[in-house]
Parts: sequence; structure tokens; C-alpha cells
Amino acid sequence: MPHTKEIESVCTYCGVGCDIVAQVDGNENAIVRITADKDGYVSQGKLCIKGKYGFDFVASEERVREPRIARKFLDENPRIAKALDGRLTPLEEGWYTTDLQSAVEAAAMKLQEVREIYGDESFCAIGGARSNCESAYLMQKFARDAMNSPHVDCCARVCHSPSLKGMRATIGEGAATNPYNDIYETEFILIIGSNTTEAHPIVANRIIDAARLHDNVAVIDVRQIKMMKYAKHKAIIPFEANLLVLNMMARVILEEELYDAKFIETRTTGFESYRQAILNDPYADPLFFKSIPGYEHLATKIPLIAREYALKKSMIFWGLGITEHVDGSYAVMAITHLALLTGNIGKTGAGLMPLRGQNNVQGACDMGCLPYYDPDYQTPEKVGLMTPQLIDAMLEGKIKALLNMGEDIAHIHPNQNKIDKALEKLDFILVQELFMTEIAKRADIVIGVRSAYEKEGVYVNAMRRLHLSQPLVESDLPDDWEVLQRLENAMRGEYRYESGEAIWNEVREVAHRRFSGASYLRLRRHRKRGLQWPVYIEDTPVLHLLDFRTEDGLGRYVYHQYRPRGKVRELTEKGRVEGGFYLTTGRTLPHYNNAAQTLRSEKLDSRYDEDVLLASEADRERFPETERVVLESAYGRSAPLRVKFSEKIAPDTLFVTFHHARSRINYLFGDESDELILTAAFKSVKVTVLPA
Repeated sequence: MPHTKEIESVCTYCGVGCDIVAQVDGNENAIVRITADKDGYVSQGKLCIKGKYGFDFVASEERVREPRIARKFLDENPRIAKALDGRLTPLEEGWYTTDLQSAVEAAAMKLQEVREIYGDESFCAIGGARSNCESAYLMQKFARDAMNSPHVDCCARVCHSPSLKGMRATIGEGAATNPYNDIYETEFILIIGSNTTEAHPIVANRIIDAARLHDNVAVIDVRQIKMMKYAKHKAIIPFEANLLVLNMMARVILEEELYDAKFIETRTTGFESYRQAILNDPYADPLFFKSIPGYEHLATKIPLIAREYALKKSMIFWGLGITEHVDGSYAVMAITHLALLTGNIGKTGAGLMPLRGQNNVQGACDMGCLPYYDPDYQTPEKVGLMTPQLIDAMLEGKIKALLNMGEDIAHIHPNQNKIDKALEKLDFILVQELFMTEIAKRADIVIGVRSAYEKEGVYVNAMRRLHLSQPLVESDLPDDWEVLQRLENAMRGEYRYESGEAIWNEVREVAHRRFSGASYLRLRRHRKRGLQWPVYIEDTPVLHLLDFRTEDGLGRYVYHQYRPRGKVRELTEKGRVEGGFYLTTGRTLPHYNNAAQTLRSEKLDSRYDEDVLLASEADRERFPETERVVLESAYGRSAPLRVKFSEKIAPDTLFVTFHHARSRINYLFGDESDELILTAAFKSVKVTVLPA
């Protein structure tokens, strides 16, 4: 009989951050099975299929076990090749393997050379959210301190940066206000721009439980999603109409005097100017929908949702369907306006819940992996460039070296044709990864690192919950922070961290406003429940109980008028969509993001082994009579895609996932992005359909 043991840890796929228990074969050093912790505070004894079956990647033969150096890089850098003489082993066409220290020395030599020739700010670092807080913290510190460059960013750039921007502008803090279990305490739930059952299934379980008991859920989306099956109110809206709808809800609350006057008076400022702006905005009138063919019914549906939200203790959940638009930040501000108007914030069962894409994207932002924030959201000495600006700087020859840590910029970011050209202009790309992802294939040096199931560290989920992970299996690979420390030591020799805990203790000092009381000792003791930041003597499950985290403690209104565009403009001006379809993208339950881990699990990949294009049954005759089609936008073309027609997709609408790099979905998107924070407009692009 194999020697099995049970180890508790945390799932690091989506932002829910479920508690898991792994059965591990100690003799084989292998994960046998993963289940939910029966007493799990987050998982509540349930896991989605990724949490259950998505662990095969740990033992995959495709893992990067030895550092790799590209032959081309050595040919172009004879000085480095000479220094590594005798320490290289041919691997396959285009690559050598070497030991970790040799790879680090080669990287250090090249980075120093780039700095000497082009200056400190020719370097940038991107990534961090796929690792733990300790590694994310050290990545941004390495960039700012060791390399003296302000250019550090993470995958929040393609997901929830608008949530951070919009919430900080209005209430001073860009994080979820309540724990997930407040779903059971609320009277009404509004979900907008979140396919919750696919992207955050364990949160969706709670919402479905509440809906079955109380019939208290409203869902707003551009297509019919599974959660609508359980909704009291369901509204399918035109593409790019989020801000339009949210401003309309606020208008109804104001006109019908459904707002909380006492809360507004004591806890907000600027109400009267906001009220006048919205009452004088013709696009904030729900009757505007009467002029949009096919969506006239929303003129009565939106007020119904607004009234129920205002009159009950309510919560709002949103995802990338809100943030990945040109007005994403403004839409988040409009969401917070609804909470401020009705007093639905700062109490149990009432609040704002941005559903973060992956478990530690909140933690990476908290650690300062953003160009405009140091750890703890402090202002840095110098503000760096955001990722889209970095791509432009690469094309201009200003950025010459890239450290890419756990983020596949050559797959999940927009305008891949442009990114391909930008990456070709770099002098040096260093990648820390588990597998040869798209960015790793383009790298000069690739260093394999431990996965989340092989290391200890802090992860912060979408409700600000800190969970200290435990390694499930042993690994001789380095953690991300260990690679960064070796790299710094090869250049300067100042970092002397003996463990991840030593780094975390530094985080507790540097980011003391949130983490000062969250020692490893306490996190181990409270592994079941975790701690929600800010953590001092006790933690803080509900934010904004007495004050908002603004300078004066008051919430603010930052009104922005909706500007017709895209599908709304076409329908109001022409009465129909002409010359193509509107495409939106998203996840499917079996896969995660770039699928680097999930496609290496047979039980997951067999369920969804290619990206499938969903189209409306009503549009079947508009499609070529071929088995597969190609999508073309103003920016590029997809690979051939299999089509599935559905009654749940509205006419003129297309939906596709982006998990498989070979589908080339992100070649369809250009530089359109959030006006304030440059998050890509992944949720809407006009495309034409061509035969494959």
C-alpha cells in the first residue's frame, strides 16, 4: 500500500481561492487526489472541476525542469557563450540546457549590458499574479530597486485594473467590501458582466442557493448565460452598454426618491452636482432604449431592477464584462454610485464584489506589481509605463529587456500582431515559467520554477482573504523569489532572504496598513478561515463600516456621461447591425486563462480541447457552408474555428473562448482600451466571418 497523507492548501486557479485537501503518495512524491476541505471557509466542501482534476500538470513531462538558453541568444552574445563554456548541454533545435546558477549568471550579464548601453529604464518586469505574494513583492522590488526601473506591471492590466481605478476614485479602496458568505445575508443580488458559473463557480454555488430560497437575483449580460436560469430579473443588453444601463439605474433611484438621504448626507460629498448631471443626461433616461431596435423592453426592465436594488439590502457582483471596455473604469464608478446612493455598502450583506480573475491578482496589486503603485498602494518615486505603453516603447527601441514571470504576454494580451513585432525588437527576454508557453518560446532564457502546489506562500483572493499555502509535493526547482534573489546577487549581492517568510515579514513592514498583523504564525493557525485584510490585531471582513478610505472618509461621485458607440450606435442610427458581428470573449469552466496548466490535465482538456465559436441560430444562414470559419477584424485574423449555433446567443452576437493559443483569438483585438487605465476592450470587437 502506498504511504498516503493528507495536506491542506489552497487552489490558485480563479479568484475564489478555495480550500483544498490533497491526498499525496509520499513514496512516489505524487498528488493522488484533490478534494474540497469539508470544513473549508471558502470552498464549503465543494470544488469546481479545475480544483478537483487540474493537478496533473505538476508531474507533466512538459515541465521546464532545467533552465534553457536559446542558441540564437548565445550566437548573438559570444561573451556570454564563452563564460558558459562547458556548462551547456544541447536539448533540441534552438535550445541548450544548463544549471540554475549558470542561467542566472548569463541573465545578469545581459541585463547589466543592457543597462550600461540603454540606461536603467530600458528594463521592464511583467507578471507576478500567478505566483505567491512573496515572489510578486520581490519582482517589483527587483525592478524598482535592483534595476532602478519603474516599469513593473501584472495581469491586472487585462482584467480588473478598472475596478481598482473606479473604486479608489469613489470610495478610496479598490477591493471587495464583503466576504462571500454575505451572499446568505443579503436581500438582493445584482450580477453584471460576470459569467459566474463558468469563471467563479464556487461563488456561483452560493448565489444559486440564495436564488432558490429567495428569488432575489438579477443578471445583466450581452448573452444568455447559465446564471440567468436562476434569476428573477434577466436583461440581455447591447454590446458596450454597461455604463448606459448603470447610469439609468441611478436615474430611476434619483427620480423616484429611492435613495438613502441620511447616508448620502453623512457619508458622501458632491451629491447635488452629481444629481443634476444625471437628471440632465438624455442617455441616463431608461426610455432611451425605446430607440434601440430589439432592446425596447429594457426601458421597463432596467427600472424594475433599480427599484429592487434600492429598496433592499443589496450586493453587486461584476467581472471582466464590466472592466474590459473603453469605459470600464467609469462603469465601476457608476456601480459604486449605486451603493452610495442607497447605503448598500459598509454593512453585512450589502456591498461591492469585483470577482478577480485569479487567486493572487489581488495580492500582486497589493504587493505593488503596478507601475503607479508601490506596495500598499503608496505613490512610487517614479511612475512607470503600463503594459500597452511598454509595447509601444519596445517598438520605439526604448525598452530593451523584459522579465516575464508567470504571465503569457504573447497569448493573453491584445493586438498580438503588434506584440509579436515588439518582442522581436527586444535585446533580451527572461521568462520564469512552468512550461514552454508562447512567451517562453520567444525567450532568450527560460527558468523553470515551482508551481503553487510545490511551495509555501501567501495568496490573496478576491475577497481580500490571505491564505498561507503548503507544498503538496517536494520539488528541486526554485521558487520565483529564489530566482530573483540569485539574479540580484549575481549583479549586486544585497538580497539575503533565507525563506519566503523572511520576505513576508518585510512585506508586513512595508505594507503595514494591510498586513502588519498577518504573521505566518497567525496564518498557519487560521489556515481554515484565513484572514481578510487589513489585518492588525484582528482582521476586517467588512470594509467601510464607519468611513471610506478617502482622505476625509467620504464617498465621492465621479459622473461620466455615456457616449453611444458600437452596437448601440449602429442600432440607433441605422436600425440594424451592418457588415458583420460583434464578438465577445470569455472563459469556459474546464480551462483557465492561457490553459498552460489545464490543457495538461486529460480530464479537463478532453472536455474542451479547442476554442469553439458560438453563434445565434437566427444567424445560421449568414455563415458560410463550411465546417470551420475564420474571424477577421481590422487588426488580424483568427485561426479556423468550429462553429456551434445556439438559441442562447442573440442575433449579430458571437462568443468564443481564448484558452488555446493556436486559435489566435487575441489577434482580433487592437489597442482599444479603458480610457483611464488601458485595460484592453476584450469584450467587444466587430468581426466578419469568412470560410476557413
